[in-house]
Parts: sequence; structure tokens; C-alpha cells
Amino acid sequence: MLGVGSGPGELGAAPTAPPPAVMPAADRDALAVLLSVQGLGPLTLARLVGRLGTPSGILALAASPNAAAQLVEASRSDADAWHAMHPSVAAALVEAAGDAPSILGEVRRMGIRVVTPTDPDYPRRLLAIELPPPALFVRGSLDSLANPHVVAVVGTRRPSPAGRRIASRIAAALSRAGATVVSGLAIGIDGAAHAAVVAEQAATVAFIGGGHARLFPRAHDRLADAIVATGGAVASEYAPRVEPSRGTFPQRNRLISGSADAVVVVEAGARSGALVTASWALEQGRECFLVPGPIDAPTSAGCNGFLRDWHDLARIVSGVPQLLDDLGLMADAGLPGIPAPHADAEAGVVVKSTVRPPTARAMLSGRSEAEQAVAEALVHGAVTVDELVAVTRQSLGEVLRALTRLEAIGLARASHGRYEPAGPLASADPVAA
Repeated sequence: MLGVGSGPGELGAAPTAPPPAVMPAADRDALAVLLSVQGLGPLTLARLVGRLGTPSGILALAASPNAAAQLVEASRSDADAWHAMHPSVAAALVEAAGDAPSILGEVRRMGIRVVTPTDPDYPRRLLAIELPPPALFVRGSLDSLANPHVVAVVGTRRPSPAGRRIASRIAAALSRAGATVVSGLAIGIDGAAHAAVVAEQAATVAFIGGGHARLFPRAHDRLADAIVATGGAVASEYAPRVEPSRGTFPQRNRLISGSADAVVVVEAGARSGALVTASWALEQGRECFLVPGPIDAPTSAGCNGFLRDWHDLARIVSGVPQLLDDLGLMADAGLPGIPAPHADAEAGVVVKSTVRPPTARAMLSGRSEAEQAVAEALVHGAVTVDELVAVTRQSLGEVLRALTRLEAIGLARASHGRYEPAGPLASADPVAA
């Protein structure tokens, strides 16, 4: 794993030095061609630019006689004479230079912008990590990453139904509170988080682990289009034709955490890639939150283990309102805060605040007893009609009528015969008033 530092200054803050000049179009195009060469890493690319002046200069050398040997020499490290570009990478660079019109044509056909660190919309938070990408290939707008609050929501590709619902609730709540949600567009938790934000008609940003022309998974083509359509972006540090691989995904994960202020892991197995993102978050100085789960659930083994191993740095998600409060978003969400315990100097004791989010009954004040009881039972975890009848002690007819009314006003949602709280009710305090 690449070493990461928090960088100087506050995350997201404007640099104190005057911004560098925007990269000329010719060098931007040359950079797009260079980044299509697999095996050409950022350190080698930086050495080549240092020796040859510009990305255009590298391509010009690649088009000259005996170009491969000259590129190897130009890439040789001053500190270690044996450390240089492999001849096969040099040969691939020469081939890419000859194929430049085709590579650039594909970038333009796909509506992809090449965004460099000198551009105003390059994510400022990424400039604070070590080895920020030399360029990002972007569909859509990165403007939402300039938001004062950016939170990553990630997790397993094989979530439980409960994990998928929790990811959706968290992402939707973050979006309603004004935060930008970032993730990795993978199936499972990532997809659920992106889809929840799109449903809120808000912007979300997806960092993918390969090129845009090799989008993985293909099943998320429509979700990617919806992300762009709602003002967000799909971004990659890889050129369009680069295939995703076991190596590209962990490297991509550093961008998910690096572009955010905090990372939330909803479900993760013992070897989940989401834990790589959580590790990057700690190395990059970001906050890290994990949703705990049953000790015998494979999808919770990674989260539980991470919380145990990093108990002094990682934090538990004890509820959606509590998470918003921990992130400083409670006021933006329109909910009362949950102040931390404070000391009463005169009494010499610690006093815990009793200010809490509204209860289900408080939200439904003025509506029928059945609706209030059913809403409260949903918040407490009852999911089937039989459970709701048993818990509320209402008749079957009253429960069904109450569910119909709650669905009509957006406070309940049905899926395959099971019910769950929705909208503001999803963030209600489960403790009875």
C-alpha cells in the first residue's frame, strides 16, 4: 500500500500559494494517452516529465527512432541506477503514441473530461494525499466534491437485506443533510448507497476501478448514467481501455477515502475490500465509522474485527441520527443535536443530555392510534404484518389500513411482503417518548 500523509493545511481548503496555470490542451491530450499504458506508474511518469519537460515531450520522444531504449534511459532513477522503466512498458508507450488518435477519439466519444491537478474542479481533498492521480477521467461534474461535507459509504458486494437497507438509509440521510456521498459503484452496499442518493435527486460521485470503457460491473451501466444525470460524476484515474483487476481496486479505494472527510463501512467480511478503504481512511487522517453486527454473521466479521483492532481510532455507528450528529450534520438535517455528556462543576458529576431526535409517535401526533402504534413498531424492527399485529395488539384490518396510510405519506415502504420505515421515520428515535 502506498504511504499516505494528511498533507498541509485543512482538508478542502484552498492552497495558500497561487494556483498553477491550467495545463495546455496538447499536454492534457498527451497525458490521456500516457495514462492508457498499463505499468506506467505515477513515479515513473513524474521522472519522465522532469527529464523531458512536458507530457507532449514524452510522446514526441516515443515517436522518434530507437524510442523504447531512450524512454528507458529517461525514466532511470537518480537514486538507483537500476531502477528504470521495464522495456515492455517502454514498448507499450511507443505503441500508445502511435495509437494516440484512436485513444483520444474514444475519450471524446464517451464524453469524458481529463481533469488534472491544475484544474479548478480537481478535488482539493485529493491534493492532500500522497501521490494524487496525475489526472482523472471524468463523466459528469465533480463540483459536489467541493462540498464542505463529503462522506464515503462502502461495504461488501454480498450484503444482507438489512445491510442494504442500512446503507440506503445512511446515504439518503447524509444527502438530505447536505453532504455529498462517494462510493465505488460496486454491486452491494456501494450500489445501494449511490442509488439512495440518486433517488433523492442529489449528487453522488463514484470512483471506479478500471477505465470507463471497461465499466465493472456492467449491470451498473444505468446507475452510472443516473449518477451523471443527477449532477454527480463517475471518475477514474485509469484511461478508458484499462481493464479492472485485483490491483486496480485497492488503489482506487484510496481515492474513495481521500476524496472524503469520513468513511462509513456498513457491512464487510473478514477480507472485504471495504476494509482496505477503512485502512486508507485511517492513514489519510479521515474519520472512520463502522456499523457493528451479529458476531456470527459473516458480513459483519470485518466490521466487528476492525472495531476491535482499531478501537482507539474507529468509531461505532450506533444509529443514523447519532452518525449525523458525530459528523456535525444534525442541524443541516433539521433534527435536534445529541450533545455529548457534560460535567456539572457544582455537583461534580457527568450529566447526560436527554435531547433526542423525535419519536415515531411524536412525528405522527394527531393521527390515529393504530398509525402511531404501527409506526413505532416499524422503528423497533417489526417487519411482517403478523409481527405488527402481535406487537401493536391492533386488529389485522387496522394494521393493514395503518400501513396503507403510512405508505401514502412516505413513512413506510413495502418490499416482498416485508415493511420498513421510510422518509423521516427511518431516522426516528426508537426509544418511546
